[in-house]
Amino acid sequence: MLQFAEYAYQRPDLQAMEQEFGRYLEDFRSAGSAEEQAHALQAINGLRSGFETAANLAYIRHTMDTKDDFYKQEQDFIDEARPAFQSLVNPFYEALAASPFRRELESRFGRQLFALAETSLKTFSPEVVEDLQLENKLVSEYTQLVASAIVSFDGRELTLPELGPYLQSPDREIRRRASAAGYTFFSANEERFDELYDKLVKLRTGLARKLGFPSFTPLAYARLGRTDYDETMVARFREGVLNAIVPLASRLKERQRSRIGVDRLYYYDEGFLFPSGNAKPKGEPAWLVKQAEQMYGELSPETGAFFSFMAERGLLDLYSRPGKAAGGYCTYLPDFGSPFIYANCNGTAGDIQVLTHEAGHAYQVYCSGRLEVPEYHWPTMDAAEIHSMSMEFITYPWMELFFREDADKYRFSNLVSSLTFIPYGCAVDEYQHWIYAHPEASAGQRKAAWREIERRYLPHRDYDDNEYLERGGFWQKQGHIFHTPFYYIDYTLAQLCAFQFWQLHTERPAEAWESYNRLCKLGGSLPFTELVTDAGLGSPFDPQVVSSVIGQIQVWLDDVDDKSL
Repeated sequence: MLQFAEYAYQRPDLQAMEQEFGRYLEDFRSAGSAEEQAHALQAINGLRSGFETAANLAYIRHTMDTKDDFYKQEQDFIDEARPAFQSLVNPFYEALAASPFRRELESRFGRQLFALAETSLKTFSPEVVEDLQLENKLVSEYTQLVASAIVSFDGRELTLPELGPYLQSPDREIRRRASAAGYTFFSANEERFDELYDKLVKLRTGLARKLGFPSFTPLAYARLGRTDYDETMVARFREGVLNAIVPLASRLKERQRSRIGVDRLYYYDEGFLFPSGNAKPKGEPAWLVKQAEQMYGELSPETGAFFSFMAERGLLDLYSRPGKAAGGYCTYLPDFGSPFIYANCNGTAGDIQVLTHEAGHAYQVYCSGRLEVPEYHWPTMDAAEIHSMSMEFITYPWMELFFREDADKYRFSNLVSSLTFIPYGCAVDEYQHWIYAHPEASAGQRKAAWREIERRYLPHRDYDDNEYLERGGFWQKQGHIFHTPFYYIDYTLAQLCAFQFWQLHTERPAEAWESYNRLCKLGGSLPFTELVTDAGLGSPFDPQVVSSVIGQIQVWLDDVDDKSL
């Protein structure tokens, strides 16, 4: 059985790929039938899978150890190579969209492939290759800067994830000092973050104009494959969140303030949820994997086989360590048929949230990664987050495996944090719309805009005497703003769908699993709104659906005596 450590990396030979790609593309163009075009398409997809495998393998190993010079150089190479490779894919998309056998190909491969191809064509031209290469370099600089953070605290040198347990300490003074220590890194590097972001905003704005867009915002929507909704629909959704969810989130924060017994809830109190202490997993990452193997084995035969595949091949990296990039993610290595889960466990409840969340992504691509169309391996990001967030809820019955007597604490706090996250996610989205509508804004104006938006969506947040945060610096730690602009609203849209799976799984678990499993197998073969409909869910763009879902959660939360947890 081949282990992840044995997966061979080979730098893509772009010149050879270009020649081979050109031959297959000519075969596609000159084909005399849909069958001949389908054969050429399969050959092209094989090349694309090879490039993606190498690129993702380099990325995984670079983020696992950003101090590894070899994989740092390979990541630099991929940052340059990806736009060049995209320049090969673009003519293929043009040929695909213009195929005389389009109707037959759509019948075999689905309409979504053509919708994504036509959308992608709007996002690229050879003129912007150098801009895309620079964009990738700037994003990698941000990743490395955050990964370099080492904080002196409690007589130890800690990474930012390792600081996490102190942020949840029952001792308020420890929480305050730990929070201040973490933000000291960001405030000390504030100008560097400002400089990187300013370069990215101006670069993306210029790139959008070269491609014929009035601003970067519609280009970003096209990059994300949003073929079935637009900025106006998203703005209406955010307005619904302000009206229906922000007041409830503030009431839940007031319950927390009362529950933990403080006069005012400061930002450094928000991570401390119960006076008896937060729920914590009862073991180290290796033990968590063993518990997860049992959980997924009992959930269904499909998930049992999936997680055994992951664990036996070493496709999980969960330990935090110096030089490891921050955050968590799941990616896919198509030539090996292997998802990969990456996290930074720190002994808090977040370890289980990220494990189940990323396992939701991994299970989805494990199911759909073998589809012959690479565009269908993943859905668009909005739909992809349904799988991850729903998996957090579907696994609720097994939380005793990880938390023992504190399982109810976890379930309550996870549901609350899922709901209170939505206003924050909308704040990040509105901020980015403001940013790219004002690309010439100064660093100070950007921070002021963030603080104004933050106050509307998070009226409960109190920064006490932290001058950096009070000026509007919090957004600098939100990596998505730098590396995947406009992604963040996807989490909030998906959360409304995941809440529906939570309710259905609570009432009819077999039906919920059947619907969830079907959704995973569809991969990205349909756009977001059609996937939602196919799964039997209500659209998050429907205000009545939002009100109904939130009302059901409020009833459940109101029935919980959280002071007894």
